[in-house]
Parts: sequence; structure tokens; C-alpha cells
Amino acid sequence: MPAAEPPQSTSSHMMKTTKRGRPFLKLTTNRQYFRTFPNSFTTDDAARNLASLKFSQSNRGPDPREPSRIVTTTTTTTFSMTRDMAKAMCQQFMDARLIENAADPGSNLFKERGVYVLTPKGLHVLERFMSKNGINGDHLAHVFSSQPICMKLLHLERRSVDDEIIVSHSAITALFRRFVGRSPNYPPEYMETMDDFQKYHERSKGVALMDVSEKATGKGSVVHKHCFAAVTALEWLCDFTSVIGREEAAEMAAQFVRFGLITLVSDKRKNNDSAIIFTVRGAAGGANSSISQHGEFRCTAKAIYRVTEEGRRLARWDMPDGARPSPNSSAANVSNAARTSEDHSLETTTAEGPAANDAKIHRRISMTEKMNANYEPDKKGAKESNTDRLKFIMEEPQLRALFREFLRSNFCEENLSFYLDVQDFKKSFSTTSSAIAANPPAARGKNTPGQLAMEKHHEALIQKAFVIYNTYLAPSSQSELNIDHGLRNELSGYLSDVIQSLTGKTFQGRVELEQANAFNATQLQTMIRLYERIQTHVFRLMATDSVPKFIKTPRFLALKVKLVEEDDGPLADFPLMNSTASTPSVPPGLSAGEEEVGGAYVTVSQRAAIQERAATTTTTTTTTTTTDR
Repeated sequence: MPAAEPPQSTSSHMMKTTKRGRPFLKLTTNRQYFRTFPNSFTTDDAARNLASLKFSQSNRGPDPREPSRIVTTTTTTTFSMTRDMAKAMCQQFMDARLIENAADPGSNLFKERGVYVLTPKGLHVLERFMSKNGINGDHLAHVFSSQPICMKLLHLERRSVDDEIIVSHSAITALFRRFVGRSPNYPPEYMETMDDFQKYHERSKGVALMDVSEKATGKGSVVHKHCFAAVTALEWLCDFTSVIGREEAAEMAAQFVRFGLITLVSDKRKNNDSAIIFTVRGAAGGANSSISQHGEFRCTAKAIYRVTEEGRRLARWDMPDGARPSPNSSAANVSNAARTSEDHSLETTTAEGPAANDAKIHRRISMTEKMNANYEPDKKGAKESNTDRLKFIMEEPQLRALFREFLRSNFCEENLSFYLDVQDFKKSFSTTSSAIAANPPAARGKNTPGQLAMEKHHEALIQKAFVIYNTYLAPSSQSELNIDHGLRNELSGYLSDVIQSLTGKTFQGRVELEQANAFNATQLQTMIRLYERIQTHVFRLMATDSVPKFIKTPRFLALKVKLVEEDDGPLADFPLMNSTASTPSVPPGLSAGEEEVGGAYVTVSQRAAIQERAATTTTTTTTTTTTDR
């Protein structure tokens, strides 16, 4: 029998730059040009901190020599940077709009002598890093509270080979809807009187639009509505999405042109002015599609673009509030398609006729309503409502991470961990079954690479099945579940019968490696059915006991703030990354060179939500006081 693959382990990592393991971000008050900049750092500070970085990575998984025992292996790596390398790294941070020059925010160059501050996007990324790695950020509370934070950051998925953004129809759809907003964003006339928080909130609604008047060939002029400057578009994409520089922002804008969502109005630069023109290419769409083979975006100070009719349709500007296309309509199918930019044969026109009209008035339930304590999808009562809420929590990465923290604080995190591990295990098993069905034994032959890969994968699945058992279900296991006594006895009785028939030994409550390897596919299927019953029990327990308490916690309420407003609709449409996926979608060795499918997902800043709620409360109080007088 070939050597068994070790069960997959879980890993975590965090940055350590102090003796106590706390990230050291020294933001102090600095002076430059007779001005004072709080919560800032200098070029010297950055070079000094980057000169010695320490990263610690912990991998937690079964001991290869004794799978029933969980071990943690910690690896610490120290990096050393020269001053020039540290400056180059900081330049990357500036290009990605994570930091900016405090004295000259418009400058794109990291200087030898300068003072810098974190941008709203940088604060969002920092908060997410601290939250994912369980780092205490009390020492940075004043930084987060004293300046705006990006509320919602749109992340574009990237290729694993070269880290380039995966351009797909669904990704461009999500990005464009976020870019233009739910309604045209014309800045208010009194914007100059707003404070920094209010100005940033206005910018977050979408790229700033204007109307442009242009002289016609005859007398008079033509007014172009919904226009924006090319430079404004690049800045917005850098500030509110995961693009890491103006070049990537220009590439996405060129894709907007290629998809027929925006078009050039004018570019009145002089002949001797420098011009950067970014061009992208791909397959054209069908006969009625707006997608062309190439798109060109002019990155000049004088270039003006406008949103096309196709862009208006995709942005849903003309739809009344709450009227959203049905998920079954052709428009929804196009926007949710996971096709790459090289396959646009699917037409982007909306279906016509009575059915399409009915679809347009079909109202999709928003994220906020799904998580509303009063929401009930039908008349079956609160239990059904909490079940739907839990399903949504499982699908949304931000909520799921927050829910896990809540369960951990209530000493029942093992319920969620077991549920997700079984889901992952079932996906792996169904993939193997599908591969066997598509490639029957007669066609496979003996000892083919595909057959060997499937056998190897099957052995890994058996080991994973019993890692789950030894972790959550064995007596006195590390994360033992509190489940129904009858279910536990049924599982234990089945394992006792199988192990005794296979090895002749009495079952001792735990499954050893050699015992697990003796299980066949039919016995593994029976294990899965038993796991599914326990999984249903655990899901019902979380829905009825944990979810009602979770949706009343301050951290959840802070995360839910703002979702009822203009971004709620587009947020519900964005494909969300499934952060629990840890196994290949196909068994190792069964496929090669398959194209990655891109998408987009949104992360929400809890601290920004708290800021917004506090600002809303203050405004309401002020308004009430004025009215009473």
C-alpha cells in the first residue's frame, strides 16, 4: 500500500515586531513645513521598522506519527531590509493607496524626507489584518477614531500563478456597479464646507459625476450627462477597491470601455502633453453584445468619459428602489456568470416580453433584511427565520468570521468548525465520486495516472474522515461535540462493528491510522451519512441557540450598520469568496491547466460602521434639539 498522505492541517500567521508579539506601528505627531500631523510617521521611522521584521506562522494539524493527537508547529522568519528596499516597499504602499504624504496628499512619490499617514483604505486593510489574526489593537484606537475608514472595500480575485486580476464578466459587473454607485453621484454644491468624514462618505457612493457641454458642428452645443474625469476614475478605483496602483486601475477602466459601459467624450490635451493610453484585448461578444475585442483608456488630465446606456442599464440606475431583476432573468444570469473575458458569446441584452417585465419587479431580499431580527421568509415562525440567517452567515465571510469569534467566546466554536469541516469533506468526496462516474473502470484500465490519483485521494479522504471523528466525536477528544446521546451511540456502534470485523480487535473509542486505512468506499459513505445527521443536529443547535444571541451583539449590530442604505443592493449581488474552501475542487492528478474563474467580494470595516452609527446618532440628536426649540 502506498504511503498515506498526511491529513490537511490548518494554519494561521501573524506579524510580530515586539518581544510581546504585538505589532509595532509607531504613529506619533510629526512636524513639517511649520505644520503638525498627528498619527503619522516619517521616512526614517518606516526604514527603521522595516529593517527588522519578524513573522511567525503556526500550523495546527494531526501528528503524522499519531493522527489522533493534534500538534502545533511554529515557524519564525526574520526579514532584514536595507533603507533603499524599505523605501521601495513604502512606494508600493503608496501606489496601492495604503499610505499618503501628509503634507502633499496628491504626491505619488515616497520621498527621502517626508511625513506620511495611513489612508482610509490602509486603515481598512490594517483592521482586517488585526481581526483575522486575533491581534489586540487597543493602542491604535485613537488612530481609527480620528480619521475616516473605508467602510466597504471591493476585492478582485487574482490568478495564483502571477497575481494578476482575473477579468471575468461577473468581476467587471460587480466592479462597475460599485464604481458608479446605485444612483448617479453628483457631488453637492456645499461639499467644500463638509468635514473629512462627510467628504469621504460622499466619495464612497461612487465616482464623482458632472455634465459636460461640448460645441456641436453647427450652432449650439451638446450636453453630455454622467461624465467624469479619467484621473478621478483612477483615484476612485485605487481608493475603494483592491487594485494596487494606477496601472491596474487603468486596466480595469479599459475593460469598462471594452465592455461598452463607458466611452470617451473628449481629450483636449495639447500635442506636447504626455499621454498614457492603456489598451486591453479579448474576445468580442455575440451579435447583440456591447463587448468589443479591445478597449482603450486614456490616462490624461484632460480626458473626459461618460457612462453609456449599457452602463446605465447594468448599474440599474433607472430602476425604482427595491425593484431588482429576478435571479432567473437573463440580465441576472449575465451579471452572475462566471465566464472569463475570453468567452463572451452569451448576449447581454435583457429578455423582452411579459416575463421580463415580471422579473424586473421581483424584489430580491437584501443582506440587511436577511439578518434583521424581525425578518421571516414565510409563516413558519422564528426557527425557520434563524435557519435562513445561519445559512447566510455561513455564506458571507465577514459574518462567518464574526460568528466564529462569538462562538469562541461562548465556548462552543467546535460546532461551527465541525459543520464546516464536514461540508469540506463532503465536497471532496462528491468530487471523487463524480470523477469515478465520468471515468468508469473499463475505461480507466489498471495503474493509470488517473486511477492512482483517485486511489491516493480516496486514502486521504478516509484519513480526513477519521481526523474529524478523533477531533470532534471521540470520547474526551480535543473539541468534543455536545450531541444527542442516541446519535453518538449509533456512530460508536457502527465503528465498533466495522473495526472488529476488519481487524478482529475491540473498538477502544478512537480510530488508529491502520484501522482507518482498512475502510472501503461503501463504509466511508455510511460514515458520511452519519456525519450528515450529526451536522444537521449541530446546525439546528446553532440556529436556535446561538444565532438569536449573536444578532443582538454590539459587534454584529456595528457590522450591519449602513447596509440599509444605497450600497445594500449592490453588496447583495457581489459574489463572495468562500474562505472555508481548503481542498482542491478536483482530486490531485485528475486535471491540469484548468482556467481560474474570477470574481469579487466585499469586506466591511466594523470600526467604520461604529463611526457611521455614532455620526448618525449625533446628527439625529442635533436635529431633534433644533426642532424642539
